[in-house]
Amino acid sequence: MDISEETRDEIEVAALLHDIGKIGVPDQILRKPGKLTADEAAIVERHRQSGQEILTSCSASREILDTVYHASTWYDGTKEGCDRCGDHLPLGSRMIAIVDAFDSMTTDHVYRRALSRERAVAELFECSGTQFSPDLVKDFCDLLNTERVRFNQHVAQRWLQELHAEASDALWCLSKLAPGSSESSVDSMFRQKLVDSMHDAVVFVDNSLRIVLWNRAAERLTGIQASAVLQHQWEPELVRMQDEHDELISASDCPVGYAIKSSVQTKRRLSIEGRNKQRVAVDAHMVPVIGRDGVSHGATLMLHDASSQITLEERVETLHVKATQDPLTSVSNRAEFDRVHDQFVTTHLEQGLPCSLIICDLDFFKRINDTFGHQAGDEALISFANLLKQFCRKGDLVARYGGEEFVMLCADCDNATATTRAEELRRELAEYPQASLGGKAITASFGVTEIQPGDTPETMLRRADRALLKAKDLGRNTVVQLGSGIVERELTPKPTGWLSWFRSATPDQLLGRTLITAVPLKIVAEKLRGFVSDHHAEITAIDPDHIVLKIDGHQPDALRRRNDRPVPFMFELRFEESHIEQQGRSGGTALRTLIHVSIRPIRNRDRRHRDVVDRARQLLVSLKSYLMAQDYADTETRQAESEDGDRATQKTKQLFAPFFNKD
Repeated sequence: MDISEETRDEIEVAALLHDIGKIGVPDQILRKPGKLTADEAAIVERHRQSGQEILTSCSASREILDTVYHASTWYDGTKEGCDRCGDHLPLGSRMIAIVDAFDSMTTDHVYRRALSRERAVAELFECSGTQFSPDLVKDFCDLLNTERVRFNQHVAQRWLQELHAEASDALWCLSKLAPGSSESSVDSMFRQKLVDSMHDAVVFVDNSLRIVLWNRAAERLTGIQASAVLQHQWEPELVRMQDEHDELISASDCPVGYAIKSSVQTKRRLSIEGRNKQRVAVDAHMVPVIGRDGVSHGATLMLHDASSQITLEERVETLHVKATQDPLTSVSNRAEFDRVHDQFVTTHLEQGLPCSLIICDLDFFKRINDTFGHQAGDEALISFANLLKQFCRKGDLVARYGGEEFVMLCADCDNATATTRAEELRRELAEYPQASLGGKAITASFGVTEIQPGDTPETMLRRADRALLKAKDLGRNTVVQLGSGIVERELTPKPTGWLSWFRSATPDQLLGRTLITAVPLKIVAEKLRGFVSDHHAEITAIDPDHIVLKIDGHQPDALRRRNDRPVPFMFELRFEESHIEQQGRSGGTALRTLIHVSIRPIRNRDRRHRDVVDRARQLLVSLKSYLMAQDYADTETRQAESEDGDRATQKTKQLFAPFFNKD
């Protein structure tokens, strides 16, 4: 934003300290695995005052104090206890509010899965003008699309490195304490590798029942990510643990707590709530950890899956036979991937479960073959395939898609979790010396996507491939995630009959809808380009006020019958940005993008085809997912200014023409 070095330093320090007041919030509230009560939320809200008191006693910078205090203030001033609003808030406060919310939304929590980056962006725009500064939201979202590698290098170089001691000391009234340093030992590295490779879930808790380790098997068994529970309090309620009589175990009867108090190890047949909210029988082994001096340091909880139920993932895993493996890397081949991918898409959409696809490509692989020889290249491929298998969970599939390109299907895994796994893969690969390459490391680029309503195996794969190409364009050795994924409101079908699909359609239409999205027209144009690419749509016209697409009407393989024939459709889309009246105490209007959609079959006789409405509906659902839009049926309440429509006509032409060149 081209702001001064002094201001950047102040914002940097304020960002590090923005929630320091949470020191005054009790641990049982900060680490509570469930939703906070109203009283607990009020206690957390008081961290603003606590932070102000802590920093006032040691900070000499009024700018830092103001920035920290107003970091959680809503832009429109509707949050209680705030005396400023709008651009009168400190610039740093308005920036921190956005990145703090984005980080929270894209991070796994015990009580809520992380949102995809695209969903988080949509939420920022949804709250633009109320909770967040509209201009800064646009700037932040533009920043997310910059060349990631070069930008990250620039940030890493600056972050606390260019903050001079004299300038830093001037911010404080007291002397600065030298930070302590700690290095992980070789023993801890071996222990971590061993624990992470175990088939059984392993949980370490300290003497105060705080979780200090949660291995990958625990993630697989419970569906809870380690990042969401580490340093939080262990309670049987966390995994809905039940005893031998199918009664929920209370905190006072916790077997882990009993092992710590009694110093006696126990083993019991219990049950927990696993992934997909299904009950799983487990053999639970609680072992107290006692030092040589006789002092208790906590306990280890090991959970062995004792369930005899064959899950969806296990049924898919039985397909992994030697006949379907790639002979070089011993992972599945492309034909097996295509077959399993089709089952993944069909089953996960039917059950409303998330699943993700990671596609990865070794960077500059030709240079490896040219420099070190094809044998060294083969060794690099085998090493990369083995690393991918290490990051697999039960029910996942790793396949060699072709050449140096690999794919990973992640069962019951959303965008955020898959992106985290891809980032861990990227880092580990870049830091691992390859013996066949003289100790040098290799890198890879990753594209990640999650299944979303209206998807077919083809559209999901094309979207992941677009993400991979974007990762290469951003400088390689990076992870790019595309797609909004599945959200709960999309999984709940509305109890409407078939006639409801025709209510807004004119006589020459099959389906007619008005959609609304919080993201601005510029981002809608970008998302529509993805829809066109993934569905292999043809642009037939771009007029000032609408776009016309031709889409092949092939049914997905799982839904296709022998006598089915493709039914091509014409999509007519008209866009406008309008001011919509907001609900709630803030009132006012918000800028929203409206999309008027008309769908009709190209051939008139296809209207009588029995599956034509179902296929058109599926394409409409897919369009809504790409544009992160919802039905906007209540047109009588629309508060659109006429001049907005005139401006939108010109803006549509300006925005969409560069994206869709008919030549």
